[in-house]
Amino acid sequence: MRFSGNQFTVTVDKLLSDTGVADLVIVPALFGDMGNAVTANAKIAEWLIWQYKEGAEIASLCVGAFLLASTGLLNGRKCSTHWGYINTFREMFPNVMIQDGSIVTEQNRIYTSGGATSYWNLLLHLVEKYTDRQIAILVSKYFAIDIDRSSQSAFAVFTAQKSHNDDAVKKAQEYIEKILKTA
Repeated sequence: MRFSGNQFTVTVDKLLSDTGVADLVIVPALFGDMGNAVTANAKIAEWLIWQYKEGAEIASLCVGAFLLASTGLLNGRKCSTHWGYINTFREMFPNVMIQDGSIVTEQNRIYTSGGATSYWNLLLHLVEKYTDRQIAILVSKYFAIDIDRSSQSAFAVFTAQKSHNDDAVKKAQEYIEKILKTA
């Protein structure tokens, strides 16, 4: 890894095709337009499917859930992602049971986390799973993380569903959103 100013570069020493089966694969958050990001990472999606079929556990951080969902591995399963992307996620992946406001989900060797710093809660969850509760508590105290945080709804900004044609309702929704953003 190399740091330069506010950026860092990770240099890899293997291609995906040269890797073996991992115990745990962590999918990082994506950036930009989620549809484009998923398309740009289609080869990684195939690799994630292979890893899972071979026994690896898969964890996604924040909007990394979009890439994980694109594999089909989340179909019919619970999932968390950033609260600000819930509606986009629902539109793109209607077969996934998105958990509004959830911090961490775990189902059948697949883990997902909510927005931004919720990845800390996922990491604590994994520390507890792979070690024990006492170690997870110690880590949470060291990093000053609320180990039992279960919802990101306190941080969410109200965004109304506007996929309708009622202009009066849309105007009222926009007014409510404006007021709530400054509250």
